[in-house]
Amino acid sequence: MNKNYKIIIDSSGELPETLKKDGHFSNVPLSIDIDGETFVDDENFDQLDFLSRVKRSMQGPKSACPSPESYMKACEGEAENVYIITLSGELSGSYNSAVLAGELYNEEHEDDPKNIHVFNSKSASIGETLIGLKVQEFEEAGYSFEEVVENVEKHIESMHTFFVLDTLETFVKTGRVSKLKAGVVSSLNIKPIMASTEEGAIYNAGNGRGSNGAIGKMIEKVVSATEDPEDKVIAISHCNCPERADYAKKCLERIAHFKDIIVVNMSGLSSMYANQGGVIVAV
Repeated sequence: MNKNYKIIIDSSGELPETLKKDGHFSNVPLSIDIDGETFVDDENFDQLDFLSRVKRSMQGPKSACPSPESYMKACEGEAENVYIITLSGELSGSYNSAVLAGELYNEEHEDDPKNIHVFNSKSASIGETLIGLKVQEFEEAGYSFEEVVENVEKHIESMHTFFVLDTLETFVKTGRVSKLKAGVVSSLNIKPIMASTEEGAIYNAGNGRGSNGAIGKMIEKVVSATEDPEDKVIAISHCNCPERADYAKKCLERIAHFKDIIVVNMSGLSSMYANQGGVIVAV
């Protein structure tokens, strides 16, 4: 195993079991507050309990990005090349925290500095994981640190992230969506299809009637936006709804041929916003 590099992903990015055991990947957790109680988004996170608390909460959850100290600690070790991948800078302070951590780490280790680069994923969830896999691909191919950074930054510019929400409950509680709009959407069984902008913000890319209808439309949008799918790995993350993730996978397999399809359950941070029944697709 090449020990010269490390890939650090904030906990919005889910790590499948294979990557947890890989030795190059690690998560730095965000934390989530619900009604004054703090939950750390790490390996001990209880998704079902969390979703139950979110549903009961009148105010809704709030998240806090990892501290620079957390990122600095994650940079320690043998690896000379350290790549940090964060939530979109449009959605969280995680990116700025990681950038500061990289600067502080090398200031404190000026006699033995590391090559540290922070990628603004302009995405979230499994989109961050795909970026990590791309870093590994270039590292294992023998690219220099500078070449890895250049090629992965180009890759990020070509990525797309879409998601379907089963409920707008969390968005209402956090003030991102009005109760009136959420009520209309719920009464008509309309499921919004959301997507990331080039800058990493979120916009409404359309709507579908019913969950499967919305997922089917989302998959059509994903395939339409993807060039050369046979060369791409696509990933699906779901919030406690494996049957919907499986439906999305079957839709993908029916209309396009991708290099590989990864399916994972969501982390705590992604679950906070997607809520029960949410599905995210990144490519």
